[in-house]
Amino acid sequence: MKLDKKVVVITGAAGLLGKVFANAISREGGIVVVADIKIENAQAASEQIPNSYPIKMDITSEESVSSVIAEVAQKFGKIHALVNNAYPRNKNYGRHFFDVTYEDFCENLNLNLGGYFLTSQRFLKYFEAQEHGNIVNISSVYGVVPPRFEVYDGTKMTMPVEYAAIKSGLIHLTKYMAKYVKNKGIRVNCISPGGILDAQPEQFLNQYREFCLNKGMLQPSDLAGTLVFLLSSDSEFINGQNIIVDDGFTL
Repeated sequence: MKLDKKVVVITGAAGLLGKVFANAISREGGIVVVADIKIENAQAASEQIPNSYPIKMDITSEESVSSVIAEVAQKFGKIHALVNNAYPRNKNYGRHFFDVTYEDFCENLNLNLGGYFLTSQRFLKYFEAQEHGNIVNISSVYGVVPPRFEVYDGTKMTMPVEYAAIKSGLIHLTKYMAKYVKNKGIRVNCISPGGILDAQPEQFLNQYREFCLNKGMLQPSDLAGTLVFLLSSDSEFINGQNIIVDDGFTL
């Protein structure tokens, strides 16, 4: 049981990746705080996850983040780790480059990268007082390499410019925070997944697969082992790193 009795808060825990992450942590003996902006979604997900606790959390609200930390710390006595997995965005997110307005670009960066900053800042303050803690941020291969626009040919899909800015910024923010809390007993790392299967068009899947080495698009479960590793003592001296899980897509 690699995560025996470790209390782990996951943001966006009711989503596609979040539920898989939560179940993986639970299977390894961890106590999972299923945090989501919609409490009904958090509750529904928590009912399917042993050793879990649902809670409402808005990563863009200082009051919400601080309230979650206080409630979880009071209930369980301590918090061992935070997994930054939420992906808030506005209704116009996902447009092609020349259709993105300045206002939408700024709002989406603020919601997502700004939200990760706020959540990390508040948890790091708590971890500093506790004298130990662990943060794992979820980035993307498109924070590492520029878009392969050709995989979207023949579809209505694109790689949003906001996504590239957010995910690349998050990787560097991870390194910044890891160094900033030097000698505090805190680790901050990042996982950059390749594409995750989510009912994408067959043409896109085939074109994406051409850049991979074995499988192509991944299942959410393909990332669970890496997350558990980073949350466990097996990775005790891995700090400030970005681990890419992409079946070779970035090669």
